[in-house]
Amino acid sequence: MSELKRPLRKQKSRIWLYAIGICLALGAGGFALSFLFLKPFTIDQFFSRYTIAYLWSHPESLSRLRILEPYGFYRHNHEWDDESPEAAQAFRDHLIREYDTLLSYENEDLSKDELISKKVLEHQWAFLKEDPKFIFYNYPLNQLFGVQNSVPSFLDSTHQIRIEHDVEAYINRLHGIEKKFQETLLGLKKREQLGIIPPKFVLERVISEMKGFIETPPQANILFLSLSKRLLSVQGFTPEDMGKWSQKAVKMITTKVYPAYQLLIDYCEHLLPLASDQDGFWQFEDGDQFYKLAVRRHTTTDLDPEDIHGIGLKEVERIQKEMMAIAKSQGYGAGDFKSLMNEVSEDPKQYYPDTPEGREQILKDYQSIIDEITPAMEELFVHVPSDSIEVRRIPLFKEKTSPGAYYQSPPLDKSMPGIFFANLYDIKATPKYSMRTLAYHEAVPGHHFQLSLTQSLEHLPLFRKFTPFTAYTEGWALYAEQLAYEHGFQDHPMDNFGRLQAELFRAVRLVVDTGIHLKKWSREEAMDYMEDETGMARSDVQSEIERYIVWPGQALAYKIGMMKILELREKAKTSLGEEFQLKKFHQVILENGPVPLDLLEELVDDWIASEGGGVGRQASLAP
Repeated sequence: MSELKRPLRKQKSRIWLYAIGICLALGAGGFALSFLFLKPFTIDQFFSRYTIAYLWSHPESLSRLRILEPYGFYRHNHEWDDESPEAAQAFRDHLIREYDTLLSYENEDLSKDELISKKVLEHQWAFLKEDPKFIFYNYPLNQLFGVQNSVPSFLDSTHQIRIEHDVEAYINRLHGIEKKFQETLLGLKKREQLGIIPPKFVLERVISEMKGFIETPPQANILFLSLSKRLLSVQGFTPEDMGKWSQKAVKMITTKVYPAYQLLIDYCEHLLPLASDQDGFWQFEDGDQFYKLAVRRHTTTDLDPEDIHGIGLKEVERIQKEMMAIAKSQGYGAGDFKSLMNEVSEDPKQYYPDTPEGREQILKDYQSIIDEITPAMEELFVHVPSDSIEVRRIPLFKEKTSPGAYYQSPPLDKSMPGIFFANLYDIKATPKYSMRTLAYHEAVPGHHFQLSLTQSLEHLPLFRKFTPFTAYTEGWALYAEQLAYEHGFQDHPMDNFGRLQAELFRAVRLVVDTGIHLKKWSREEAMDYMEDETGMARSDVQSEIERYIVWPGQALAYKIGMMKILELREKAKTSLGEEFQLKKFHQVILENGPVPLDLLEELVDDWIASEGGGVGRQASLAP
């Protein structure tokens, strides 16, 4: 019987199976009653309880992590997260209750690791004090990471197909897209009541994307093609088996998936006349207050948006001067910065052929860059993860509106590699001189290195391995770009030019994100500024600016995080002098996984003090 047709009693049994399975995975089975319903005896048990509550209400995260499969639990792979506004509110209410319990554990009773974990959760849950309506200040349908493209991406790159049960789960998830989209629609209607309607261009992009998706014949849709390709690897499957499951997939796409997309298309078309041409969140009720909150959450600092705007302007000026000096040394550079960038961007030797073969070579060269730098990690780090990484092209169906690249980490059971997705839509968006920097950012020693290392840290409670602190993770990836340069992996001047252009790109983000959401810049104003100040391809500029519009504050975290790590490194060098060791500094930065920047500074200060250096304040995390 299909999972989606099981009686309610069996559905409740399944929830308890999830709880038992996660308890087993977390070693929490021996005290289940107090663990699940009373205040846990220890804060580590509390962390496990929080993780269980999160994961059994987020089956998609369970599929990504793959912590239950080794225990024989697979039913979560049939299901989607609940997208309804009631579910969002219920989980928020749950966290409010849990927050009080968290605060009841006295700091002096905790070990250093436990205290760090408590501070991480306190920071993560600080938003609970804010206006509850702010949980709806986002766009579930948007051109970048909306449900309409995240669902196919999830089924293609996260939902694994290894055994027949996985195939059945895939079909059930196709069936469940209808319910997921209906829940999303309820959330959209709630946002409409609050006046949270995306800008007109967002709706137009999403409508166009969804219409293109359902106008594709089912047998040519990524949902069918992805399954068909992977059916070939299922052991013991006969041609008849593959034909049977392929037919079921076509039926689900035709009768469930496409009508669900049409439901959202119809609603977006209903919203179009109500949508504004304004782009910033300032236009909504208490929008300025929300933006300040978003800035705090993404940067994990108390920096004022106006100050961030000023930092960005100064950094843009500094980096441009360095780039102009390099370009002139290589024979470029007539006129001002914009002219220089136009000159470089029009040089055909900086690009691959605009052909399928040229794009394939880009992917191969990215892999070669990663393979070249990986052996050098032993010189810079105490611990080096061994997880493999693959370079793949961003799926064609969403390539046009996607960023230049992104990374997907491997699941905890290492059943898949880390994946560096590269956008090859516009060949001029991938100049040769930019490739090393992008590979170091997304792969080694950037995201792949840091996230793989975090997964290997046995002393971290599970929730710390998937807690998102953008300023930390993206700040590290930008720092990794500079680290690779400092250690000789961008020895050609134009490679360093590419590194600086990437840093300039992040500095410009400080200006345009605050420009849009604080200073009321239009999309065109922001695009013109970014194009003039970076020399990026217009196609990349457009997708980036449109990203900042739908994700306020997130783009600020990159440069702010990098600057903090460099500031802490300089503090450690100054305090320790000849005793400073880069390997040990990196160990301090990485050994606790993602943390907010103020906590990262406490950790570095503690390390400096333990090494005999003086710091500006007393260490605060000593056990």
